[in-house]
Amino acid sequence: MSIGSDLASNAFHARATRKVMFRLLPVMCAAYFMAYIDRTNVALAKTNLQADIGISVTAFGLGAGLFFLSYAFFEVPSNLIMHRVGARRWITRIALTWGALSAAMMFVQNDLSFYLLRFLLGIAEAGLYPALMYTVTLWFSQKDRATVVGFIYLAPTVALIVGSPMGGALMELDGLLGLHGWQWMFLIEGLITMLVGVLVWFKLPEVPQDAKWLTAEEAEVLSARAAAGAGDHETTIRGNMRKAFGRPFIVIVALIYMFNQITNVGIVFNVPSIIEDLDIHGAFLIGLLSGVAGIGATIGVVLIPIVHRRFDNEVALIGILAGATAVTSVAFLLASSPVVKIVLIAVSMIFVFGTLPLFWSVAMARMSGLIAAAGLAFINTIGLIGGFIGPYAFGLVEDATGNPAAGFYVVIAASLVGVALAPMLGSAIRREDATRAEETPTAPSTVH
Repeated sequence: MSIGSDLASNAFHARATRKVMFRLLPVMCAAYFMAYIDRTNVALAKTNLQADIGISVTAFGLGAGLFFLSYAFFEVPSNLIMHRVGARRWITRIALTWGALSAAMMFVQNDLSFYLLRFLLGIAEAGLYPALMYTVTLWFSQKDRATVVGFIYLAPTVALIVGSPMGGALMELDGLLGLHGWQWMFLIEGLITMLVGVLVWFKLPEVPQDAKWLTAEEAEVLSARAAAGAGDHETTIRGNMRKAFGRPFIVIVALIYMFNQITNVGIVFNVPSIIEDLDIHGAFLIGLLSGVAGIGATIGVVLIPIVHRRFDNEVALIGILAGATAVTSVAFLLASSPVVKIVLIAVSMIFVFGTLPLFWSVAMARMSGLIAAAGLAFINTIGLIGGFIGPYAFGLVEDATGNPAAGFYVVIAASLVGVALAPMLGSAIRREDATRAEETPTAPSTVH
């Protein structure tokens, strides 16, 4: 093929990719946005649940954590079912059931019903994010995936900015038709999620060939480029457990994700108390300033994929971002000005969230089909462990020091582990790619 025809083919694929981004990403982001809203809106209801139905602080913490427990336990089974029935059907099912259960939170009467609904909500939502990542592997070429995943991550970052004001506005309906404000919040946000599920059913085709708004030529080039270099063709997990879960690069990516989530969730769940400790008063002002975490995260998921396109070594960039997070955290602990501290929170979130598209891109480049469905779910499951550890570690440090900001020592430690794991990931990827090259000599190299 001539250079001219290569350029024409690349330009044709780029146009088709832009068309897919315009059509699919709003639907995928809507689902992830509502997932983030529905898993965190319980925090807004915390004091009201205590006052209205007597749920204690301890019971609230246990119920909040049960969501992550069931979510993690059912993550891999959910994605294996998704691979069998198709992403469109399964994401629709996920949104409808978790929306219904989120709305059903309005009927919480006591500790037991709170535990049960939070546990069921985790089961219902399990598999959503890896299903979205699996969908990316069907539609987008490897060179576009970090950018696409960055756009998908705009959903939770925007939710960090607007979620609390939105939930707070709904809770202002307190007393309407005899319902508490938190009941209105759960009901309305749950119903919106169910509408998003309907949207997914009608607007998210399974594969490019199912999209009526693509030409046959566009669908063909999208599928071919998405599958380029994919080497996994297994149809069953039995006998392929190591390939799905045990390859060194998968394990290391999962560990990096776990330490990233220790930092990520730890900061997100503690930003309001950190800002309040800066001698800032007023619930609205504290909530408004807490939005800097979402602003930084939004900048990160947009900016870092752009940097990645010019800095092709994903693994080195992962290590650099982890190191930058540690340095920013040290600066935060040394700073005395509240304004500087708030700005540094935003900067740290640029690095923390900006890392996320990179290691999902690393993973997706080396998995496809059933192995991708299982492996991506496994990585997300390990990450959820970090979601447990982060807030707990922040709490332990705060209890020991009496200072909410001391949780940034946890951030430093977790980030330095990420720095140490980066060269190990690079070595594992080189071995993985060398093995794949030996098995399929004509496959294009993916070494960075």
